[in-house]
Amino acid sequence: MATSKTFEVAGVSTLNGVTKVRFANDYVGRFKILVKNGHENISLIELGSKMTKADICQVLLNHPNFQDEAAQTAIAEFVVRNVKTETKVEAAEKDQEVVFEDVDQETLDSEFETA
Repeated sequence: MATSKTFEVAGVSTLNGVTKVRFANDYVGRFKILVKNGHENISLIELGSKMTKADICQVLLNHPNFQDEAAQTAIAEFVVRNVKTETKVEAAEKDQEVVFEDVDQETLDSEFETA
């Protein structure tokens, strides 16, 4: 998820036995497209404000309409495959090299005396 797109509508739908998370900004338009393409078990909600995919997944995981096994599995799989966790970012920051500047003893002594 290199982009920071936001969406106002989200949910899940099933196509050919595979349930996936769906994101959109237009409820009616997205619903019509999913029906036209043969999707079943379409469950979408309007979020009330624009959110990122990571934030939406947190909402969907806790929303009462998405507590069935297929929806929970689809949301969890999306998170694992597409949402970068803070621990990965923190780990990358820890890998940065720290460089210490060489300082002679006289400089250290003079700074210590003035402190």
